[in-house]
Amino acid sequence: MEINRRVSRRGVLGMAAIGTAAAVTGGAGGFFAGRMSGPPATIADWGVSDIPDQTGRRMLITGGNGYPMEGRSGLGYHVALALARAGAEVTIASRNAERGEAAVRLIRQVAPTANVRFGRLDLADLGSVRAFAARINDSGEGLDLLVNNAGVMGRRTRETSVDGFERVFATNTMGHFALTTLLRPALLRGRLPRVVWVSSMRTANAMRFDDLQFERGYDYAAAYDHSKLANLLLAFEFERRSRDGGWGIASLAAHPGVARTNLIPDGPGLDSPEGWRFSYLGLMFQPAEQGALPLLYAGAAPRALAGGYYGPGGLMGLRGAPGVAQPPAAAEDPEAAARLWTQLEALVA
Repeated sequence: MEINRRVSRRGVLGMAAIGTAAAVTGGAGGFFAGRMSGPPATIADWGVSDIPDQTGRRMLITGGNGYPMEGRSGLGYHVALALARAGAEVTIASRNAERGEAAVRLIRQVAPTANVRFGRLDLADLGSVRAFAARINDSGEGLDLLVNNAGVMGRRTRETSVDGFERVFATNTMGHFALTTLLRPALLRGRLPRVVWVSSMRTANAMRFDDLQFERGYDYAAAYDHSKLANLLLAFEFERRSRDGGWGIASLAAHPGVARTNLIPDGPGLDSPEGWRFSYLGLMFQPAEQGALPLLYAGAAPRALAGGYYGPGGLMGLRGAPGVAQPPAAAEDPEAAARLWTQLEALVA
């Protein structure tokens, strides 16, 4: 399986229309008024049946929880299921052992020969991240794909991680940054390794470098948007560093459009504005299985571009088969990306 190295992201992504609309967050499945990235350029219909044989490849997906009730298993669950069905050796990493083990059971029910297991990882606990990464690195085995999928939406009041960081940024961004940089030895041993960072079609307009932890003026939706911009910046910065350093690790980003998962019920709750829309505007939300397709395209499609960004290709990027997404201008600022990388290195050290 080959991956095309990005030559000019703007040259490729220039195919995408640039627009402004009433924004609907990608992973959250909630609605916010604000600017979103332009709708993706269309890719010929692509689905799980187009995933090449993944036999012998080792893959790690964060946050692949299983929800037997109401069909709300998350994006990571469907990514893990599709890759396991294609023959990959898949590890689902989650802080919630009950839900993570449920995902493994559900996958084995529908794919009895799946090579899938659960590993406990709390991204909001840097000690947990270090221990988890050390176990993988110490195994001596390579890692072929890392999907930084796990994410939370904040609750009504600001919460902090065990390390004292704002919970949304700690989970969605800091934990994934620490995990990815710590796992570089395993990725370097992988075969054509890739890292996929999950963002959202709605992001903040700029990084709050003077207040990364939202200690002033906390707003749960803004904190979520902020973390998703950070993930895009890191995806593109990792690709630059990999290319310049000769690492050979492809870094890509993806968003799921508007997908029905448990992110809102587990976050601000069904009595929030997002929860109301989640409950009463159900036709706007595509199944998580469909929302997982851009993540799978970025992680497994031979034609996916290193440094590329993928999302649903239909209805203004809200739903549909994968397409090439247009990142917001704030995500394509290399100085901001390098600054964020440096600040995170200091925070997670």
